[in-house]
Amino acid sequence: MIDPHLAGRLAFAHRLPTQPPLPPGLHALGLFAERDAMLVVPAGIDPRRPTPLVVLFHGGGGSAEKILPMLRAHAEARGFLLLAPQSVFPTWDLVIGGHGPDRERVDLALAAVGTRFLLDPGHLAFAGHSDGGSYTLSLGLANGHVVTHLLVSSAGFLSVHLQSGAPRIFLSHGTRDEQIPIDRSARVHVAKLREAGYDVTAVEYDGPHAYDPAVVAQGVAFCLADEA
Repeated sequence: MIDPHLAGRLAFAHRLPTQPPLPPGLHALGLFAERDAMLVVPAGIDPRRPTPLVVLFHGGGGSAEKILPMLRAHAEARGFLLLAPQSVFPTWDLVIGGHGPDRERVDLALAAVGTRFLLDPGHLAFAGHSDGGSYTLSLGLANGHVVTHLLVSSAGFLSVHLQSGAPRIFLSHGTRDEQIPIDRSARVHVAKLREAGYDVTAVEYDGPHAYDPAVVAQGVAFCLADEA
């Protein structure tokens, strides 16, 4: 039997916070000496009420700093926590050879956020662009017991060895993407995911290999549509 951790299974579980919440702003979590996980805390969060969390994965050669603009304004306007882990190497471990140190770092970052904020178990989303989109799909489907929504932008591949739960998926891709052509990626992924029974909203837009802000806004609304 395959080791669940090698297949991408996270150890994270929802628990009551044991530490005081962080103030509004952008925070390094202090977990790693290099390429630390970053957390955006919007103003106005009530630490006594469950708060949605979005975990945002950067693309290949990227960083938290580069990818945070994709969702930071939405987090601040709509009141959800935004966590941006960073890969050990220029891209995520799964892209290079399999789940390993990055899965462990994501687990530690999630646990650190969970010690300071009461997280909403109905709204824990993974999101990402390019390699980060591929990581969102692959890691998200392996952890659907805790991940409720996937916001996927321009993903190149889908690699799943262990499925859990049924996260809802918002998948977008530019029709003029020359780096990751849509016919070999998004359209294939959507067909396979729907065949497997997942709830998939697919959006194709007239654009290159870059996320479209208007489409991202649709994806955020998708992830928060049933928020109480």
